[in-house]
Amino acid sequence: MEQRGCDARRARGYLVGCVVTVLLLSVASAQIRYSISEEVNEGTVVGNIAKDLGLDKRTLGDRKYRIVSSNADHLFHVNQNDGVLYVSQKIDREEVCAMISTCLINLKTVLENPLEIHYVVVEVLDINDHSPSFPEKETTLEMSESVTPGARIQLKAARDPDSGHFSVQHYKLNDNDHFRLEVKDKGEDGKIPILVVKKSLDRETAGSHSLLLTALDGGKPPKSGEINILVNVLDINDNTPVFYKDVYSVMLDENSPVGTTVIEVNATDLDDGPNGEVVYSFTNSINQRLLKLFDINPLTGEIVVKGLIDYEERDQYEIEIRASDKGLAPLVTEKSVMIKIVDVNDNAPVIEVTSFSNSIPEDSRLGTTVAHISVNDLDSGLNGKVICSISDNVPFVLSPSSQDNMYSLVTKSPLDRERQSKYDVTIIAKDSGQPSSSSEKRIIVVVSDVNDNSPEFSLSPYTFYVTEANEPGASVFSVRAFDRDETDNALISYYILRDGSKDNTVTSFLNIHTENGDILALKSFDFETLKTFQFQVVATDSGTPSLSSNVTVNVFILDQNDNAPVILYPVSSNGSAEGVEEIPRNVNAGHLVTKVRAYDADIGYNGWLLFSLQEVTDHSLFGLDRYTGQIRTLRSFTETDEAQHKLVILVKDNGNVSLSATATVIVKVVEPKEAFAASDVKSATMDEEDNNVTFYLMITLGSVSTLFLISIIVLIAMQCSKSTDYTSKYLQEPNYDGTLCHSIQYRSGEKRYMLVGPRMSVGSTIVPGSHANTLMLPDRRTAGEVRHI
Repeated sequence: MEQRGCDARRARGYLVGCVVTVLLLSVASAQIRYSISEEVNEGTVVGNIAKDLGLDKRTLGDRKYRIVSSNADHLFHVNQNDGVLYVSQKIDREEVCAMISTCLINLKTVLENPLEIHYVVVEVLDINDHSPSFPEKETTLEMSESVTPGARIQLKAARDPDSGHFSVQHYKLNDNDHFRLEVKDKGEDGKIPILVVKKSLDRETAGSHSLLLTALDGGKPPKSGEINILVNVLDINDNTPVFYKDVYSVMLDENSPVGTTVIEVNATDLDDGPNGEVVYSFTNSINQRLLKLFDINPLTGEIVVKGLIDYEERDQYEIEIRASDKGLAPLVTEKSVMIKIVDVNDNAPVIEVTSFSNSIPEDSRLGTTVAHISVNDLDSGLNGKVICSISDNVPFVLSPSSQDNMYSLVTKSPLDRERQSKYDVTIIAKDSGQPSSSSEKRIIVVVSDVNDNSPEFSLSPYTFYVTEANEPGASVFSVRAFDRDETDNALISYYILRDGSKDNTVTSFLNIHTENGDILALKSFDFETLKTFQFQVVATDSGTPSLSSNVTVNVFILDQNDNAPVILYPVSSNGSAEGVEEIPRNVNAGHLVTKVRAYDADIGYNGWLLFSLQEVTDHSLFGLDRYTGQIRTLRSFTETDEAQHKLVILVKDNGNVSLSATATVIVKVVEPKEAFAASDVKSATMDEEDNNVTFYLMITLGSVSTLFLISIIVLIAMQCSKSTDYTSKYLQEPNYDGTLCHSIQYRSGEKRYMLVGPRMSVGSTIVPGSHANTLMLPDRRTAGEVRHI
């Protein structure tokens, strides 16, 4: 025994220490095959997958090379550094592949970016690590003395968990005179020892016989197991039970409930009494697993279901039954019952997503792979034929692969994240059974953003109205743009387009907040200097490459009452608003003494001037026209009137907070002869002054009118280029042309006079008592000539 144990350990050590040479059996369809012995140590190399498949070892880690979807993936692992397949734990072939002649373990390996699937088949080779063994150490047989030579008694077979050549190969019976041994090969169920009577028994000569049955496997050296058989010789019972049928075969649906009758066998015995009573049972050689699935009624011979019948596990069973009588030496007849399992559609398809990119760029080309899907149904025939589909209204389609029940989920139409940012895709697998079974798997595909949308401004163009004299450095207006992309692709920054042209010099005094589009004026605007300007703002996103758009901004400056009236006449030599007028004492009432002339650089009401007497020596002697500034006598002079009068005239505009100026006129009353002499000198001086003032006013008003006309043309062009109407405050007044002031020249007698004030229509004048901007047309029959410059 010690020698046998040493031989066994030596053989086992030799087999464990020798790893079977790795064989690359097939590369078709990216599949390779290796072989390895069972019970090898953990960490044993199975094969270099990367080398055999020609994979780049440097990219295995980044591409997440791994084993997926295998019931035996805990037995092996792949090193992502070198692509070598290793054993993760000791493999017991008898545990992994029980009752299977060829033990194949299928591994599915996956590489990502791009996706590759490689199939690896590992064959686990058996080693002779188990000895044959009998269910019992000893057994007792009872035989009638009348048994004839050639009688056959089936014995309990020895079992060896090893497979193939290392399983039980033959039996050996010790030398004796009455029995010999035959072996029946039942294929998958192994070899069955049969004890054959070779010489008649004589109970009186020998009441019992002791036999030693030895089972040997095919190892070198072989391993063995023994059982002691005691044969007791009984009295005669010369009739054996006889079955009605030579062959028993039946069909049984899988998943039949426990207690379902499979078949009822019947046998008869011609003997009387206990020798003719038949008892049914399974033979001693029946597989232990079958005893968990079926049971037999010993009295009726009814075979019933005892456990779960699964077609996918085994599609047919052969059960050995026997009928024995109750004689002192029972006679036994054995019969095989063939049970064929009928498949029912009891397995729903299983959907497995082997590789899934849950995010896909919206600019992906048609046919881009999103996921790889495998579908499996354990049923057979039509019950296992699976049809796969996906939900409607998604831009994806299932594309079958070269392997059965393998699909790729690919794009079938363009994606647009701005229209739909994610898709709920339901994969439906349905078999062809009746009734059919189906299963669903839901995956969420997220559409990732690319920078395919330029920023869009909320208005185009922008029009803003800014009051002059604004605070420098304060925000005056803002522009806003939005981008339909997301994250950095929608992060907008603003800047002012400065092209250095003469028209955009004003942009040097503007600054824009790059994040929110608020525009700041670095200096105050002056309506009298600048009435309108235009510039462009550019909005740029932060994508790569970035996209941008620009918008035109039109700015109109609103007038404020920030200019006080300026006295043009009278003006003294030192620049003060003072003058001296001499009139004859003999003038009549209504005589024009002089006219106070003034202008205001503002426009509208802010530039509309009104005249009033703030101080006068004699209220009954002089009167002032509040609109024209003319000073006239109200009556004739008398001898008692003083020779000199002081008049202080207040000139005030019509702004909300009005501004004013004063002029002082000294009226000297002289005798007629002196008045005529002074009048000639003064007339020449006033004519020269009037001519100079008129010339400067015409230049000023012409320049201002030209600038305003250009602004109006630009505004009209903008109105024509856009569909949205907007109205400027400056265009509400039909007669307004943006000039700072206007003048009206008229004659009265030999004198020429000019009125400076707000802009009025051609041929109109302001009359006392008018309200606001109300104008009254003059009577065409009047002798005065009115001309607008």
